[in-house]
Amino acid sequence: MEKQTIVIIGGGITGLTAAYYLQKAIREKKLPYDVKLVEASNRLGGKIQTYKQDGFTIERGPDSIIARKKPGVKLVEELGLKDEMVRNGTGQSYILVEGKLHKMPKGAFMGIPKQIGPFLRSGLVSPIGKMRALLDLTKAKGEEKSDQSLGAFMRRRFGNELVENEIEPLLSGIYSGDIDKMSLMATFPNFYQLEQKYGSLIKGLKQTMPKASQTTGKVPGAFFSFPNGLETIVDKLVENIDQESILLNAAVDHVEKKESGYHVLLSDGNVLKASSLIVTTPHKTIPKLFSQYDFMKVFTEVPSTSVANVAMAFDRSAIKQDIDGTGFVVSRNSDYRITACTWTHKKWPATTPDGKALIRCYVGKPNDQEVVDLTDDEITSIVLNDLNKTMNITAEPDFSVITRWHNAMPQYTVGHLERIATIRKEAQHQIPGVFLTGSSFEGVGIPDCIEQGEKAVVDVLSFLQD
Repeated sequence: MEKQTIVIIGGGITGLTAAYYLQKAIREKKLPYDVKLVEASNRLGGKIQTYKQDGFTIERGPDSIIARKKPGVKLVEELGLKDEMVRNGTGQSYILVEGKLHKMPKGAFMGIPKQIGPFLRSGLVSPIGKMRALLDLTKAKGEEKSDQSLGAFMRRRFGNELVENEIEPLLSGIYSGDIDKMSLMATFPNFYQLEQKYGSLIKGLKQTMPKASQTTGKVPGAFFSFPNGLETIVDKLVENIDQESILLNAAVDHVEKKESGYHVLLSDGNVLKASSLIVTTPHKTIPKLFSQYDFMKVFTEVPSTSVANVAMAFDRSAIKQDIDGTGFVVSRNSDYRITACTWTHKKWPATTPDGKALIRCYVGKPNDQEVVDLTDDEITSIVLNDLNKTMNITAEPDFSVITRWHNAMPQYTVGHLERIATIRKEAQHQIPGVFLTGSSFEGVGIPDCIEQGEKAVVDVLSFLQD
């Protein structure tokens, strides 16, 4: 039987996961398929990128994988990396509100209080704001809705003050977005489900969140990475994928539908024939790939935001006012341009040589996108100026590593899931065998992308074997 080819467009974590699980299924079930993974750039891994300098391990993209989402842990175990997993150092984290660092109240989850005592003792919210927030315990659950904004949902449950001082800095930071525009069901559907089931988010979180270890009294770190950095998982995936199936520096110009499948036309003039495709590229590239299909044009209206992160190395002695913790997020009512700061040498001690400090800060609020395009020196100056409002740093950094991610954060605005469902239904009808997936669709986190890559494999095999 002549082999059919499955082409995967995009070599980020979604595409790599799809290639890995697809080739695994082909081997185990002796299926008559070939796989081609095409990536426009000269490297694989997408936003996962580890950089080494002078003994420091610096993440240019995400710094970890959240442990409570199973697809990430499952893949790590399959790749034989379980023994290399390193949990983040747990410690005090802070929220910067109106120029002052406040400790994150003990027991809070995404800014939502699970323990009433620590919340009442916190200085983050005024007494009136606390009374309003605790109405969540008695306030009736909202009416059933297909979607609503995350901000509107949280404000109805807890009032404006807790949302703006504590919840918003954490939730908007994950998506680099505006919570008053973000879709609740596309970002945190679990909050809606907890409200519907328990009538209160506080009660629901108390019932469902992991308890502290009985032996140590501590909740284990919520995230994990690897001693050599997060790119370890990319390297291991690539090692487990047939090298002949990978094409780097292979930008796709467009895709043409043919009687017996598809032609994938590369920018260098080469053509790949495919029986089925998994497309994992950012949504903004898709209308060009499928320019003859009007239903794809909706992707041009899906917004994205840009972010930059700044990693700075110092001698520990240069930080005169050190803070006991792993970092802080910044509320939008503070006069700061950074949105968050991680004291990486405390959160991930193995990243930093003895006697040194590694601090990573982020810029690029939704209403401050121009900061991402400033020069390296300008961004470093802005970051140091903001840091010195809370920390006394007496020296310039030994070096800085600045990474810009332009239009890299897809915004899941209200109605996102319905729009994606409509596009996929049209794709099934007009371009059967083409499966669209990745961070623009059902989750920007690494485990979400891994899960989507794995599901795309199931969809492709089901289509080809139908």
